[in-house]
This record gives sequence, C-alpha cells and structure tokens, in this order.
Amino acid sequence: EGMAPPQRILFPPEKICMVWQQRQSAGAGLLNVGNTCFLNAVLQCLTYTPPLANYLLSREHSQACHQQGFCMMCIMEAHVNKVLHSSVGAILPLAVLRVFRFIGEHFRPGREEDAHDFLCCTVNAMQRACLSASSNLDISSQSTTIIHQIFGGILRSRVTCFSCKAISDSYEAFLDVPLDIKAASSLTAALEGFVTPEHLDGENCFKCSKCKKNVAASKRFTVHCAPKVLTVCLKRFDCFTGGKISKVVEYPEYLDLRPYMSQADGEPLHYSLYAVLVHSGVSCHGGHYFCYTKASNGLWYQMDDESVELRCIDTVLRQQAYLLFYAR
Repeated sequence: EGMAPPQRILFPPEKICMVWQQRQSAGAGLLNVGNTCFLNAVLQCLTYTPPLANYLLSREHSQACHQQGFCMMCIMEAHVNKVLHSSVGAILPLAVLRVFRFIGEHFRPGREEDAHDFLCCTVNAMQRACLSASSNLDISSQSTTIIHQIFGGILRSRVTCFSCKAISDSYEAFLDVPLDIKAASSLTAALEGFVTPEHLDGENCFKCSKCKKNVAASKRFTVHCAPKVLTVCLKRFDCFTGGKISKVVEYPEYLDLRPYMSQADGEPLHYSLYAVLVHSGVSCHGGHYFCYTKASNGLWYQMDDESVELRCIDTVLRQQAYLLFYAR
C-alpha cells in the first residue's frame, strides 16, 4: 500500500523460522579485552535472536558466499556457532574484534562505545553483506534480505493539513525504534508518545501541495509493517550533556504492538521479550554494559562478559533497560 512491490525476493520469507530448531542451555560467555563490554552484550543479544541464530547455525550463508574480504554474515555465522557449540565457559570473540573497524570506521579499540550505535552498525554491516552479490536493486528489493525481513519494519508518517484536510503519507524502513522516555514511565507510555500526533505550525509549518501554501498541520507516526523482531532503544543518553536518564521504565514480558499500527483495529500483534541490554553507570561516557537473554531451553540468563548465570523473569523485568528485544 503506497509502496512499490520488490522486483526481486532475495530471501524467501517462508524459510525464516521464529522458533528455535534445537534446544539447549546458554552457550559460552565472552571475554572482555578492555572496554569491550558493549560489544559482548550486543553480540549475546544477537546470538539469542531465534530466527537469526537458526539461519546462522545452518551455515547456509557461508556455503553460498563469494564475497572477497570482509563479510559480516560470515563473521556472525562463525561467532554464533562457536558460542552455542562451545565446551568452555567463555570464549574470546576474536572474529568480531578483528573486523571492529570495518563494522564502524569511527570505532576505536580500547575505547568504550555506545551499545546501540554498535548494534546499528553490526546489523547494517550484515544487511550490506546480504546485498553484496546483488547490484542496482530497487529499495523494496533491498528490504527482502534475511536481515531486513527479521529486524526491519516500515513506519508511516501521515501529515494532515488543518486547512483543506488533505492527507500526505510517506514511508520509511526501520531496523529499530528509538523511544523518548523523558515523559514516560513505561514502554507502553513511550510507544503512546511515539504515535501521538505532533502539531506543525509557526516555523514548523507544512507546505500543503493542495493549498499551495504553508499551513498548520498534524504529523503522526505509526508502525505500518511490523517487524518479526522488534528492537527498541530507550533514549537514556542526552547527546548534548552526556548525561543519562536513570529512571525506571517498566517493560512487559509480552507486548501487543497493534495499538501503535497504522491499522490499529484488528488481531493483536503479540511479541515476546527475549533479550534486555542494560547500561549501569551515570553517564554515556562510562559505566558498564551487560544483558539478559532467553536461551533456546526457555530459561533466562544474565550475561556479563565471561559470566553466564541463570536468572528468573522477575529479575529480568526489573532492569534499567537500554535496549529491548521482542520477537513475534
């Protein structure tokens, strides 16, 4: 609706499997080689993303990959297989550390980086790896990679002119949803804030193509196509001051995304929490990252660098979450 269909399907959607294909307890922890907790926490959250792990464990990618040099999919495939098949308590994520600068050219070894930034760069690098064999693809076809089909969704921005009531829709793909938490004490309140219409007037006027002039209007974002895996970033860091919003933001184990969709009436869209990435510390320039992940045996584990320990869901739901991962 409002978007061109893809000219090519790069990965058949029916091959994406949302439930674990093999059940086991948590795999290895990850050794910290100096300020690499952000990297370790993000890698663990990705490792326990069921549709991604199922695909990487099948080794289907590397068997067909002809990419010369850096391929993030091959690197993640090797990493996930090593973590989940390891007989030792902790491993060094060497494959990822070796290509650290290729994942994001602004990353510096030994420096504490932002976990959300590292996640975005890693997912984007996997997306680029999936596109490497195909050139000149239209935008719709680019969103048919396995990465985009797992993490990607589409937002609709609808602007309504107050003068003539004309509606202008635009669409954009997303791989995660950053949510403002300044006025929200829960994930659902932050999502409500996200889809609340914003008034455009004064300097922010909208140039209406029907009225042919600058007018007051309302602008509203909604989720138009829901992702299979919903990644939410609770915006705890102030880019200008470097300070952190440390307040409690409640988040549920099960989430219905339906109220925040363009089509808000319809069957519920149920998601289940499977990973929580936590930042402890007072500012974005320091502190420590760790995470909680749900292994394929259905149990929750706290993953803090090399330490992997069983935890109950009540503990998981009481964290100062920075990133939340939900699966359909």
